[in-house]
Amino acid sequence: MTKRLLLLPLAMLIALASFSQKITPCGYIIPPRSLTTKFKSVYEAKEVVNHMLDSIKWEENFNLREQNGMQNAYATIISGRRWIVYDNNFLEDIDEYAKTKWASMSIMAHEMGHHYYNHMVSNRGSTIPSEIEADAFSGYVMQKMGATLEQSLAAMMAIGTERASSTHPAKADRLTAITRGWNAAKANSNAGSANSGSNTNPGNTGNTGNTGNTGNPGNPGSTQTSPDDDPSWIALYIQSTRDETVQLSDDGKTFQPATIKTGQPFVFKFEIYNYGWLRLRYYNGYRTYKLMHGKDYSILYNRRNKNWTVVEIPD
Repeated sequence: MTKRLLLLPLAMLIALASFSQKITPCGYIIPPRSLTTKFKSVYEAKEVVNHMLDSIKWEENFNLREQNGMQNAYATIISGRRWIVYDNNFLEDIDEYAKTKWASMSIMAHEMGHHYYNHMVSNRGSTIPSEIEADAFSGYVMQKMGATLEQSLAAMMAIGTERASSTHPAKADRLTAITRGWNAAKANSNAGSANSGSNTNPGNTGNTGNTGNTGNPGNPGSTQTSPDDDPSWIALYIQSTRDETVQLSDDGKTFQPATIKTGQPFVFKFEIYNYGWLRLRYYNGYRTYKLMHGKDYSILYNRRNKNWTVVEIPD
């Protein structure tokens, strides 16, 4: 009896150590196998997905395929048709590990988000911006279905990876995106109760291609307050006698031009994280600066080395 008590924790530690090393191509830690069965078949999945679609008033544009044994769920296009392929056992394991039925639903909602935003059409594979966008969509759908914020975050809390990869964000950023989508749905619902004609479309829960967007519900750049008066936005000034064009990026990879008018602040928010990147010419190349939400910056010209630099404006 004593030997059993000593060996059991060791066996559990070995199992957990092995489990922690297994990551799906979609950036999820594979949970331990569950002995319970809840999310059982493609028919039950269809029922759940239809409930999700009804909650956001979106007509289905994809098919479902159950494929047990792959320990994953993903969106894809096969022979011109859209699919969400899922491992039933994998979803059951997530529910058991996260201790809530909402966990598997949030995973499916994430995959729906990839089809909603046409991520699969580009053939670029997974990217950090597209994953963030699908995460925000998941949070939006979960709130519309009646899940609490805690329930909406449960799957990512349980199986999200702490560090980012080249294709998937870190857990903290994904939790932020889900929260943003959930809050957008709640705000949308509150507005809808006051205005029956309000838009309930989740299409802007995580738009990543529009730096400086100031009006879409669910977009992290949207606000009820004027951006000029909102301290969470960034104001970018340039010390120049003429308008200058700089390069801004949400993800540090894809940069967009932004024109800053002399004597006027360029007020904006990044779309993915609470920070982003500014790129300026420097000698024969470029220098990249990290900008944080809630901070203001000034772009200055150094007459000695004939280059631009960025300084944070003190509060």
